[in-house]
Amino acid sequence: MALAWEFHLPLAPADLLRDGGPGRYVVQAVLPARELPPALVAFRTAFRARGALAVLQHFDPLYSLLHHFRAVGTAVKEDALELMMHVVSHHSNELPAILGDSGLSLADRAAHLNALKMNCYLLTGLVDAFEMETCKSGVLEVDPGGKNKKNRTKISGSLWEEEREPLLRLLMQLLQLDLRQLWGGLAVEEEFVSLMTGSCYRILENPSIGLQKYRATREAVTHLLAAALIHYDHIFSATLKITQMLQHFEHVAPVFAQAVSLWATEYGLKTLVGELLREIGQKCPQDLARDASGIKGYATFITELAEQIPALVLSNMSVLLHHLDGESYMMRNAILAAMAEVLVQVLNGDQLEEAARGTRDQFLNMLQAHVCDINSFVRSRTLQFFTRIVQCKALPLTQFQSVVSLAVGRLKDKSVVVVKNAIQLLAVFLSNNPFSCKLSCTDLAEPLKKEVQKLQEIRDCGRSTAAPAITLEEEWEAMLPEVRAATQQLFQPLQEGEEEVLEVEETVESTSEQITGLLRKLNYKSAARLTQKALCRFQGKEPFSGPTEENEATVLAVLKRLYTGSCPGENSEDPQHGNSCLKTREVVPEKQPQTELVKQEMLVQYLQDAYNFSVKITEALSLISKMMYENCVSVVQEAVEFFVTVSQFGVPQALLGVRRMLPLIWSKEPSIKEAVLNAYRRLYLSPSGDSERARAQGLVNSLSLIMVDASLGTIQCLEEIISEFVRKDEIKPAVIQLLWERFTEKSQCSSLERRAAVMLLGMMARGKPEIIGSNLDVLVTVGLSEKVCEDYRLAQEVCNAISKLASNPKPALGKNNAPFRLPQNHMLFGCLSDTVSKGFGQPSGHWIPFMEAAVMLIYQLAEGAEEICAHVLQVCSQQALEKLQEADGQKADPGVSPSRVSDGASSLPTFLLMHLVSLVGQVALQQVVYLEVSVSAELRRRRILREEEKTKKQRPQVRTEVFLSAQSTGNEATVEEELGLVGASADDTEAELIRSICETELLDGRHLFSAFVPLVLKICNNPGLYSDSALSAAAALTLGKVCMISSEFCDSHLRLLFTMMEKSTLPGVRSNLIIAAGDLAIRFPNLVEPWTSHLYARLRDPCPRVRQTAGLVMTHLILKDMVKVKGQVSEMATLLIDPEEAIMGVAQNFFSELSNKASGCSGTLVDKSGEGLVEAGSMTQELSPGEASFKKLMFSVSRFGVGRKEGNAIYNLLPDIISRLSDPNCGVEEESFHTIMRHLFSYITKDKQTESLVEKLCQRFRTARTERQYRDLSHCLTLLPISERGLHKLQDNFDCFADKLQDPAVYSCFQTVLARFRRAGGKPETKALSEELEQKLSASHNRGLNSAETCQEGSGTPMPEPAKQKPTGSSCRQPLSTANRDEDFVTPQPRTLRNHKRAQKHPSTKTSIITFSSDEENSSEDELPAELKEEETPTKTTPITRSSAHRLR
Repeated sequence: MALAWEFHLPLAPADLLRDGGPGRYVVQAVLPARELPPALVAFRTAFRARGALAVLQHFDPLYSLLHHFRAVGTAVKEDALELMMHVVSHHSNELPAILGDSGLSLADRAAHLNALKMNCYLLTGLVDAFEMETCKSGVLEVDPGGKNKKNRTKISGSLWEEEREPLLRLLMQLLQLDLRQLWGGLAVEEEFVSLMTGSCYRILENPSIGLQKYRATREAVTHLLAAALIHYDHIFSATLKITQMLQHFEHVAPVFAQAVSLWATEYGLKTLVGELLREIGQKCPQDLARDASGIKGYATFITELAEQIPALVLSNMSVLLHHLDGESYMMRNAILAAMAEVLVQVLNGDQLEEAARGTRDQFLNMLQAHVCDINSFVRSRTLQFFTRIVQCKALPLTQFQSVVSLAVGRLKDKSVVVVKNAIQLLAVFLSNNPFSCKLSCTDLAEPLKKEVQKLQEIRDCGRSTAAPAITLEEEWEAMLPEVRAATQQLFQPLQEGEEEVLEVEETVESTSEQITGLLRKLNYKSAARLTQKALCRFQGKEPFSGPTEENEATVLAVLKRLYTGSCPGENSEDPQHGNSCLKTREVVPEKQPQTELVKQEMLVQYLQDAYNFSVKITEALSLISKMMYENCVSVVQEAVEFFVTVSQFGVPQALLGVRRMLPLIWSKEPSIKEAVLNAYRRLYLSPSGDSERARAQGLVNSLSLIMVDASLGTIQCLEEIISEFVRKDEIKPAVIQLLWERFTEKSQCSSLERRAAVMLLGMMARGKPEIIGSNLDVLVTVGLSEKVCEDYRLAQEVCNAISKLASNPKPALGKNNAPFRLPQNHMLFGCLSDTVSKGFGQPSGHWIPFMEAAVMLIYQLAEGAEEICAHVLQVCSQQALEKLQEADGQKADPGVSPSRVSDGASSLPTFLLMHLVSLVGQVALQQVVYLEVSVSAELRRRRILREEEKTKKQRPQVRTEVFLSAQSTGNEATVEEELGLVGASADDTEAELIRSICETELLDGRHLFSAFVPLVLKICNNPGLYSDSALSAAAALTLGKVCMISSEFCDSHLRLLFTMMEKSTLPGVRSNLIIAAGDLAIRFPNLVEPWTSHLYARLRDPCPRVRQTAGLVMTHLILKDMVKVKGQVSEMATLLIDPEEAIMGVAQNFFSELSNKASGCSGTLVDKSGEGLVEAGSMTQELSPGEASFKKLMFSVSRFGVGRKEGNAIYNLLPDIISRLSDPNCGVEEESFHTIMRHLFSYITKDKQTESLVEKLCQRFRTARTERQYRDLSHCLTLLPISERGLHKLQDNFDCFADKLQDPAVYSCFQTVLARFRRAGGKPETKALSEELEQKLSASHNRGLNSAETCQEGSGTPMPEPAKQKPTGSSCRQPLSTANRDEDFVTPQPRTLRNHKRAQKHPSTKTSIITFSSDEENSSEDELPAELKEEETPTKTTPITRSSAHRLR
């Protein structure tokens, strides 16, 4: 059978329609789609008759089907695919026999070759067509239109997916045959191989090929390509195709990585790995930087390949290393990932060869270098690589310290992701450290010091004992046989080629040294020959003197004398002897095994490494502890997890971090709150121990330890955590039992542990009040027994624990249960009254805190609490009078009123007066709280109950009136409405009742308080007389508490209160009064508002404790909208540069919360007077009179809002803050100003705010008066991320600052702004705008400099600086603008006439007061009126309107 044509595989399908020359097959006609089904039937019939060769006559119909593939029906396509698979399968089965037939004619071979090409062309064409249709089906499925078409496509695609894998196996079966016989034994033409493999690559282009359900298809493609690579020399083409596909299809990278790994390991195609990596390595880094998708494919491929075959990647790593210096961060990450995999899987272990060890160190050095990469993604990924390396124990000990140091340095990174990974790396270092399970610097320093001393002793001992080990004579005897043999050779004739190269030195000494050196080098022959020559030259000279005949004995004798130094007489060999001995001592110890010394050196090195590692971890602790309040949730979680890890390794400083994470329990972010709970659960709820009792003991000890020296805030946080555990039943009964045993002293413990047990019981009672309620009698009888005076702090904690029984003052909605109260005659109140009364007359620093807790507990739980406290107050005041009368030698009259003791001439102990004043203040405050909260709530509860009862009685009556059902319904509605109105008016009535009681009754002459108010005022008004700091602080605090009662009393004594706050020399007084003023600002906002400037002034107090208290109070008031946020908030900004870290933290917290605060939430935080008053009371009731305790202030202000809301409070305040702080008279240095602004501008995140600020700052240049203000404004511009619109704003307002550009600092700032804008990139037109603006800046700068030089040359004197010009007017500090002027306040001026008034001795116009003899002493000289003058009092008030103003009157 002879064929007149040959089928050539076309480059494009259309090539078969054109005549390619004689002997080439050409498609005669493309059949229309409707004729294809019968044509396929004909082809099937011919196939049955002739087999695979039938395609030689029926190629055109199937070619036509490919041509019309989109228009042909699905059934026809599937029939064609099934038919072609049968044809190729049949041909594949026939070919082995045909290829093995040695008698095959050329015509038959040509026919089978053409049939093979045609069949494979048609089959692969169908594969490509179906694949294209399948890829498009995803788009069609998303299309909402064409429902039938979508379903049809989906069905066709699913059938094709089922046929794809068998088809690939068929093609692989075909390629496994030796098809070269069809080509005459030559290589298979490349077009045929490309045709077969092209279908594989087309299948891999499908984005869904990476799914798990197509795993079999991927494996089939891999094995098919492997056959082409092995049998048909497809490596070069595959390298190019894979590289191209990696560049254009990201999804194929993992598929090809797996395939290449399989080819290299199972098929031995290792050269392909090198070819692929070399091809990627030859890519230009600059070109890759412009092709992001291509880079991603290459990077993923390299990373995946290194994970699967790291050894082969290592052998080809050199071709990739230059990409580490390229611009693409993804390529850098990929290569570094490959290095990490190689280090973990290949270059790991102690048995590495020297070359492998060098490669490992080189890779580690490269990884360390990229920890500080310019790109944050590279830095974070490198830290992740090191984390894996450390986890796999692949980091050598010599590199530990350097990597830990790098990780600690990255804790200060600007990128959140880098910081997070640095924390993770340090935690992994801790978990996998080879040093110790306890990493305390203190514990490691002592053994290190001891072992270093021991090492030094071993070395010293070695030096002292090394000399007598082997003498020189013994050495000579040992070497004598060899020396004798060498000497004997001297007297034999020289052999051929042997020359005498040694010459005798000029002097005996030098020759002797030369011979001795040769002996030490074991060069005996040369030493003997040189000795022979010296004997001839230096005859008669020592050591060469002796018999004249030169024989063997003479030479040996001279050599011995030279080596051992045993020469007769004192001559030049003595130094030789000394040197020889010294050298012997140095050499001999090296020959000895010094295992002990080596072991000791290794031990010292180990301890030194452990100590250095511990020091670095300790350094990291302080940095990570500050990250617990970052805005990024993941960083906070990592910091919490890190401290848990550190705690488990016994680092002492970890306890500080564990405490620092406590306030995060109040976080608004659930994940952070849960992280803290989990941390404490792991640290404390899983103690080690064999029995439940031992585990309970460990838990209690751990929790007790954390409460040692803990602040009030820490205890509150711990209470929240423990109560949460109790609610979830995570604390075992054995723990509670052990706590009760410690409290009752059944279990041996210290007083601190006993106190901690009571505190823990109180915390648990918050979750389950029955823990305390069921054992109330035990608490009272044991905790408030007669021994209470020995430990008032224990009694105080007992009161705090019992207070957990008190009901919530704001019951849940719909619940009107009666509050829990105990009868007035309950033993608890009797014990409290007796304990307070007995301790009143005893000096104790802890009585006042206990008294405050006891009074508060009485008001919380007792029926008729005011009667109990009035009795206590009377008993205590009676004790004071008795003490006074005893001192006077008079008998006390039981009926004497306290106000009648003004005639006494004796003095009272200071502590007694302080106790009395503190008791009065605490009772006064709790009385107000009791009225405003408890009584008010009870009135409301009873009213609601009455209304409910009334409603129940009215409804049956209304239902009985059946004659008018419609009217009945109307009456019900009317009743409901009337009840609502009655409820609203009743609220006002109750509030008015409480207010009238406070205003008219509590401080009138009939009430007990009125007797003590003059005493308090007397102490406050006379700081010279009452100079004791504790007494002054107690009186000041009591004054603030009494002012809470009545607005009238408060208004009349505010001047005294603020005078003391400003002028008192005692920090405790100032701190207490700041807190009291904060309470008053919430209770009587309109009265305190004119004095706001005095509160702000305390932010510059010289005492750090006062500044911190003022910062907390102002934060509280501003965030609750109780104080207007004016330009004076700049005083809060100055705290950002305070030298005290705690104060700086208060300021940072304030601005963070202010930025979270939405601009429209004014007045929403204090909506009820009761709530405000409870918080106000909480700020003062816990304070010790001697010192201002402000630990509890901030826990009513949430500081833990992770993630900022879109507010603009700081944005609105920034211009005024800038103006005030840039004023030279403000006292803020320029560098400090920069620090403040950097922090404040970090809250400006919106583009619109940035653009507006650019314009406002430019406008401020017009009103600035000094060069310092120019520089400050220009520096603020550098802190803003200038956008394109911002650049336009600079251009539009150029005239505002053009004349200021002559200042180099101002000009430099604008240059920085433009440089940063250019680095960010942008459109060509914006770049042109920036260049134009830069030219204008440069021109203005140069013009200003030239004019300045001209002016100086013309006048001969320097130009006056604008900054030095003083503003006209009498004031030395004028406001920068009208917006900054504080006309609403009149700040009291310092008193200048004090001495004059004292000299004139103006009589004091005071009301009747309690006076003691100490008041009368030296009253003419020491009585100092403390109040401000009338003209110093603020007179212009600005009312503050509140939604609940009727509750705050």
